[in-house]
Amino acid sequence: MVRLTMDLIAKNAGHKNRSEEDFGQYVQKLTHLNLSDKNIDSIGDLSFCKNLRVLYLYDNQINQIQNLDFASNITHLYLQNNHISSIENLSPLKKLEKLYLGGNYITVVEGLDKVGELRELHIESQHLPPGEKLLFDPVSLNSLAKSLSVLNISNNNIDELEELAVLENLSYLKAVDNRLKHMKDLEGVLKKWTKLRRIDLTGNPICQKPKYKDRIIVQSLTLESLDGKEIQEMERRFLMNWKASRAARKKSNERKTDEQAANVEF
Repeated sequence: MVRLTMDLIAKNAGHKNRSEEDFGQYVQKLTHLNLSDKNIDSIGDLSFCKNLRVLYLYDNQINQIQNLDFASNITHLYLQNNHISSIENLSPLKKLEKLYLGGNYITVVEGLDKVGELRELHIESQHLPPGEKLLFDPVSLNSLAKSLSVLNISNNNIDELEELAVLENLSYLKAVDNRLKHMKDLEGVLKKWTKLRRIDLTGNPICQKPKYKDRIIVQSLTLESLDGKEIQEMERRFLMNWKASRAARKKSNERKTDEQAANVEF
């Protein structure tokens, strides 16, 4: 297997035959580093890469997030399709905005309580033990409440979204191919996501419910796209008018029933 070290960076960058001083200047200026699909199984000392902002390490064999203490300037971290089982050692990454962890072996979303600027979290398709679903640590969720805008939790056996309601600035949720099936639970969460613009629930049992699409469109007035299809404003107005008309008829019928009951009693 391969350890990610300065030597590997030198080899990858073609600095093999250059002077040490020349290479030192090169890595200090480095802002983007792509070492995806290099059979890397561990992260070594990269402390010279002080100005690194984007780090691509996807499609490797990495089993632990480590040795990123130097990375205070990193904004984008790509670690999808590795062997990572725990989200850890990310607290030094104060500027981290986008974190890609799809296709790993993570069972609990945790360790994000010190990452205050995170805007996107992609944690789809974890290799979970049979019968288990992806879990969320409340401390991490509360820490992400004001910053997180994009969340991808597709294909993780998730059967409810209630605990994610604290993510008040969520604008895009991708929860494809999960086990969501209760409309009332979903409607309750949608009331709290007042900035939601896009949601994709394709492949969930809930999609087969009667008037599934209509109920979501009426519930979330900020939503612009549902399951990859744009919501037309004319469609929303029609559904809102239909809902108001139905509510008025129901109220009228209840009033008539009350009047009839009063007459019978009289």
